[in-house]
Amino acid sequence: MSVHQMAEPTLEAVRHAREAIEYCYERGWTDGLPVVPPAEEFVAEFLAQTDRDPEEVVIEQEHLGRKCTVRLAAANAVMAGCKPDYFPVVLAALEALDRVPGSRGLLQSTTGQAVFVVVNGPIRHRLGFNARDNVFSPGDRPNATIGRAIRLVIMNALGIRPHEFDQSTHGQPGKFSLCIAENEEESPWEPLHVERGFAQDESTVTVGLVRGTIQVEQRDSQHPEVILETIADSMSYAGTYFPTPRGHAGIVVMGPEHAQLIAAAGWSKTRARQYLWEHFGRPAGVLRRLAKDALLDASLPDDAFVRFAHSPETILIVVAGARNAGISTVCPTFIGQQITIPIRTKSS
Repeated sequence: MSVHQMAEPTLEAVRHAREAIEYCYERGWTDGLPVVPPAEEFVAEFLAQTDRDPEEVVIEQEHLGRKCTVRLAAANAVMAGCKPDYFPVVLAALEALDRVPGSRGLLQSTTGQAVFVVVNGPIRHRLGFNARDNVFSPGDRPNATIGRAIRLVIMNALGIRPHEFDQSTHGQPGKFSLCIAENEEESPWEPLHVERGFAQDESTVTVGLVRGTIQVEQRDSQHPEVILETIADSMSYAGTYFPTPRGHAGIVVMGPEHAQLIAAAGWSKTRARQYLWEHFGRPAGVLRRLAKDALLDASLPDDAFVRFAHSPETILIVVAGARNAGISTVCPTFIGQQITIPIRTKSS
């Protein structure tokens, strides 16, 4: 884009837009970046995308006395820069987030949990989601603005904002936006939503809470065991391990190259998940040395392997990214349950 193209609006129009943007800053409605002013006619365009009552509560934080209605969600989706036809995805993601176990407290956690959204089904193509290269990067409007809308709802409607109810020690970039689509076309396995009981032609969102992203590089081996052990090792670093009776969990965003190599060797997603679980952990001696042994039996030998997760089902595998390198990404999380629900479009 050239400077001349950017300068097409009149100075007066730009001045009015800037004043409206500054008004939103003054009201405390932003995430630090400029937002689209939520004019009533814009909000009405979003509400027209759903049959739901504008005053219906979509998500709430009872302990804070805060809730978000469909109308408030629409206003925040406008501010995030969404298009009106993105709104059913925003509503579904908020509804799923409301059902995530622990979300009542973890949205305020010192660990800086981000809301992670995965979109599946035909709506990926209809709305133009990115599922391939740079899937976690800026540049694709649906990914960027839908994730941002969720965060603006959390801040504006639920009141969980920095320096107030959000107690995050450092936070993370994913708290701006963390929304991807699954690369179903290059996955060798059934898509996430089909694995969870939905039809191939249904569109869904899967929502969980994550502590960040860690890139996993394994270009030196084509053996499934080596690839999966490298991923499991990255999931198992002690800095994210917090001794808790409920155990830990993890989300693996597996690159298509890794997934296809594993599948070509005859491995199913279930077998890959089982192998990850078996290697997701650390020796007892390492945990003792790092003072992460609060729940360990004192009689457990130092060389005993301590699994961090209670079962393979606490590990979610989704295939996304480009098929151009042996790279995957892991997302540490406290909660081993992500919620998948259908995206309800108008009259569907």
